[in-house]
Amino acid sequence: MAQVKIYGQREVLQAKREALSAAIHGSLVRAIGLPEDKRFQRFIGLEAEDFLAPADRSREYIIIEISMFEGRSAEAKKDLIRTLFAQIGQQCGIGPQDVEITIFETPRGNWGIRGVPGDELGLAYKVDV
Repeated sequence: MAQVKIYGQREVLQAKREALSAAIHGSLVRAIGLPEDKRFQRFIGLEAEDFLAPADRSREYIIIEISMFEGRSAEAKKDLIRTLFAQIGQQCGIGPQDVEITIFETPRGNWGIRGVPGDELGLAYKVDV
């Protein structure tokens, strides 16, 4: 399970939404084995004056926050980060200087999904990769 929030300037996200969505989800599928049909993303577009960044970032600067069940190895998470940078660069033309990624992990029991706590939910994929 992974929930993804993508923050950026509204006009940039609107122009690159499809490519970003594909790059991010493809990276999750490849790096941590998330099923192809489990795409949970929210694009949060902000006006330029509401999305402040250091001077060395361009208007394409984005922040990606990924919330997921705990259990992935440190190496799997590093692979996910590297894959995200590569795929976003290739598919969206956004360089690594303009991408920041944060992974938040929580115990499955802290999630509520389809009417049950997450630790009671049967999964068709592995979390401990």
